[in-house]
Amino acid sequence: MNKFLGLFCGVIVVSCLVTAMAGCGNSTPQPVESASGSISPKQFADAVHAVMMADRTVYAKHIVTRLKEQGSDVSASEYWEDEEGTIPLPAQMFRMGSELVAKNDGAGFTYALKSLWPLNSQNAAKSPQEEEGLKFIVDNPDKNFYGKEKLGDKTYFTAVYADKAVAKACWDCHNNHSNRPDDYPEFKEGDVMGGVVVRVPLD
Repeated sequence: MNKFLGLFCGVIVVSCLVTAMAGCGNSTPQPVESASGSISPKQFADAVHAVMMADRTVYAKHIVTRLKEQGSDVSASEYWEDEEGTIPLPAQMFRMGSELVAKNDGAGFTYALKSLWPLNSQNAAKSPQEEEGLKFIVDNPDKNFYGKEKLGDKTYFTAVYADKAVAKACWDCHNNHSNRPDDYPEFKEGDVMGGVVVRVPLD
């Protein structure tokens, strides 16, 4: 099994972890192989991004927004750990998944949600290429950013994907957040609110 085919199997495991949080089953991961028998770093990054965003969109639209529309006593809250009857915000659910992957030495990749307008400083760009990628997707919302970068003694393939406002709960939270400075953008559906950074080691 080549390096990225092995990583792709890891992605399926990650998907199971994330979807399990939304109650979506316990299927056994199976290897997936391209027609050529190998998967490039770009194909791998595109695949993991597709899985991540599908899970996040389902959580935002069909759990968080649906609970709100139905007037449920349970709602999404930034302070879900301290408040009764609350669940994590979509961005928090996404970050918890990325933290689990970061702790998994066998995952072979990392991902994070970043923004040029972070409400939380930990979501700001941490490398020149992350900042370049975030600016690119804001200027080109229908394109992805791909590049290589050296961090420490390792070289990484880094992909940045536009993170668009897909659920009212998302832009409402940002537009009304107490940390929002005066010059903060007023987001609406379809706007690029940030970017998903997928980083794959090449060494």
